[in-house]
Amino acid sequence: MSLPDGFTTTAHDAIPLYVVTRLGYVDWRTRQPAPVRSWLDAQAFDGSPGSAATLPTPDGAIAAGLIGVEDLLDPYAYGHAPFSLPARRWALATSLGEAEREALELGWGLGAYRFSRYKAPLRPASQLVVDASGSETRDVLLASLRVRDMVNTPTEHMGPDQIEQIARDIAQAHGATLEVIAGEDLLTRNFPAIHAVGRASHRAPRLIGLHWGKDTDPCVAIVGKGVCFDSGGLDIKPADGMRNMKKDMGGAAHAELIMARKLPVRLSLLVPAVENSIGPESFRPGEVVSTRKGVMVEIDNTDAEGRVILADALTYAGEQNPELILDFATLTGAARIALGPDLPALFSNDDAIANEWLAAGDRLRDPLWRMPLWRPYLRYLTSNIADMANAGSKMAGSVTAALYLERFIPEGRPWAHLDVYAWSDTARPGRPPGGEALGLRSAFAMLKGRYPA
Repeated sequence: MSLPDGFTTTAHDAIPLYVVTRLGYVDWRTRQPAPVRSWLDAQAFDGSPGSAATLPTPDGAIAAGLIGVEDLLDPYAYGHAPFSLPARRWALATSLGEAEREALELGWGLGAYRFSRYKAPLRPASQLVVDASGSETRDVLLASLRVRDMVNTPTEHMGPDQIEQIARDIAQAHGATLEVIAGEDLLTRNFPAIHAVGRASHRAPRLIGLHWGKDTDPCVAIVGKGVCFDSGGLDIKPADGMRNMKKDMGGAAHAELIMARKLPVRLSLLVPAVENSIGPESFRPGEVVSTRKGVMVEIDNTDAEGRVILADALTYAGEQNPELILDFATLTGAARIALGPDLPALFSNDDAIANEWLAAGDRLRDPLWRMPLWRPYLRYLTSNIADMANAGSKMAGSVTAALYLERFIPEGRPWAHLDVYAWSDTARPGRPPGGEALGLRSAFAMLKGRYPA
């Protein structure tokens, strides 16, 4: 397996790297020779989070490096290192526990990432020496980087057909089967909501289904929103809001990790992949759209398209008789207003699932925040001419979106929805605003606890 950027298995000429917290640095400094203390004092290095320094040899080479972090268990605390240190090989010289080493490796890999399809990085990332064997942390990293590449790729090169090809590649790599229902077949196969949202684009909408695992294992259904570009439709977004809508398929890339780690589940991954375009065939405000479940939806706002396509996919997921349904989506700006860029919003109709997911996020320093399925807000989904409205322009957007999605979950079936924020501008050091690793790692930890290998 090839290593991501920022890693090497070659320890030759690697420079020792020390990891310190601000408090730990005080003790570390007292054990150093006077010239080392003077050198670091001259640079005002004190182990502050996000800091880095190098120590010289007598002949002017680099003798060692230091990075300052706040929390040794927080992967994002290490994200600055690959581009704060010189582009050399670095071998960890600090004694860290297994969980701390895993956090270092994940954070280093996320920090080393640069999207280079169109523009070469100004410099290579520093390389951390690791062993050649695979690990869960590395699989988490590789899955996260796939999300970042998909989100960063402009829409002309990441449409529904490209998402389908990525799904084919993943299916082939892991021995999964793939089904694709595209274009007018969506109508004949009863996926009318997906078709309605994507019909205006010159690129055919489709439902991509990836199925993996033994028939005897419990079924877990994962649904990911795959809107390749969201103009807002006829309720067009303003320029600032539309600028980064190439990221609106960020929820579509969250299942590869389950197959890579061979969890004993029967996985059903469903991705409704569309482009919400403006054209003669655009769906319109005031139209009534049918869904696979038979629920008729009045379109209040064409910019609330994500919940419309997810309705068909969630209904189909329920037909797989799953033990658990999860969906991931960059669904609402309201969740970002409520929680900011670091905290994904979690909704669930099952307290046990929600509590397990929250506990996993806390343990991994990938915090989530559970939001209420506040029933009084169902009034915003009412319609005088259809069974419900998509309520895109109403207040409490994230809550009404979750209440909308819940309508398409079979009664009594455990379900959780994560409103992730896989922002396209993830190519920067430090703690990124992207939610791809946040939702991914904690979700997998929750599933691993439920279905141990």
